[in-house]
Amino acid sequence: MSSAAEQPSGPASSPPSGSRELPAHIAQLLRRDGRDADGRAVDSAGVSWQGRDLSGEGNPLHTFDGDDGLAEPAVAAARDRLVAGEIDEATFVAALRGARLFVPVLATASVLEEPAPAGGPAGDKEAEISLVSLTAADGRGALPAFTSVEALTAWHPEARPVAAEAERVMLAALSEDDELVVLDPQAELTFVLRRPAVTALAQGRDWTPSYRDPELAAALAEVVEQCPGVGRLVVRPGGGVGTRTASGAAVAGGGSGPELAIVVELESGLDAVDARLALASVQTSLAELEPLRLRADSVEVLRAG
Repeated sequence: MSSAAEQPSGPASSPPSGSRELPAHIAQLLRRDGRDADGRAVDSAGVSWQGRDLSGEGNPLHTFDGDDGLAEPAVAAARDRLVAGEIDEATFVAALRGARLFVPVLATASVLEEPAPAGGPAGDKEAEISLVSLTAADGRGALPAFTSVEALTAWHPEARPVAAEAERVMLAALSEDDELVVLDPQAELTFVLRRPAVTALAQGRDWTPSYRDPELAAALAEVVEQCPGVGRLVVRPGGGVGTRTASGAAVAGGGSGPELAIVVELESGLDAVDARLALASVQTSLAELEPLRLRADSVEVLRAG
């Protein structure tokens, strides 16, 4: 459980230079039709993706024939409705189930062919393909993912897009111990998917935000019984749930700060010492509460009043 209250820093706001070995889920996608007729590794000589046709048989970085590389209409519509305040973050995350997303990879030549005749560019005889990674402000790993090729290449012109269903993307993140997935970094709306949402999408199930989770609320009610001097615990969205678009519009979701606020209401008549003891007992109990660890990404504990 993390208490990070900042957006992913550094690479989330500027393209990263680091990379890492591809997880199996993404490597498998690259291996599909990933070699030419002679069995050689596919060329990675930096051809621009601007205006490139991503469909068709034999494209090693795309397995969705007929795809134009644009954001899926259902996802784009959900994003617009989220920004307009017509839906909440859980509804937006639900719209990602089964959707095609892109993850960025970098191709680094390991062996170069001789320059082509008449001074033409050299091609890559062999290349190493690596998954691009981010580091959040609190040190956690974060996987960048994109709804469109345009958003990906605007963020990192040298990155190549690998298309995969949202479930595969989330599985790739979890397999690399990434607790966050940053959707469309540097776009008009950058949306951070937290660990519980990433896990839910990877499993193909709906995600319930911690501040609306009835089972978590029931577990917190039991904590009250263990903490003398505490009247009740009230849950509400944390201060870091929301975010803003690049143009400054407030959005009710997609932030990476505290997701869940637990407000401690003390019994009346407590002196200062008893109040401190009550709050300390709440903190201790919450640290040991398994449902809270599993269902909430980051928590802030506040005293009522």
